[in-house]
Amino acid sequence: MARSKTWTFLTNHAIVLLQVSTNSHLTVREIADRIGITERAVQRILADLEETGYLVRRRVGRRTQYSVSPDRPFRHPTMSHLDIEGLLKLFEPARRRW
Repeated sequence: MARSKTWTFLTNHAIVLLQVSTNSHLTVREIADRIGITERAVQRILADLEETGYLVRRRVGRRTQYSVSPDRPFRHPTMSHLDIEGLLKLFEPARRRW
């Protein structure tokens, strides 16, 4: 019996974080278009990441820019001894192509 449900190794939270780490000037719409989720979902994810300290938000004119806090630990208890800088470094080659 074939399974129709799809899944990925990285959550949308991780993918949004990687997109922001690549280009802090991306708009919510650009992030949504790049990863194939709604703008509202991106807004919720950005709010989650900011609330937990993974992103820092700042206003530049009329735009919002985010920067990543790479020293934050992974949230899952089995990986909480690691910080997300390792994830960012792991995807560095892909991030340069984005």
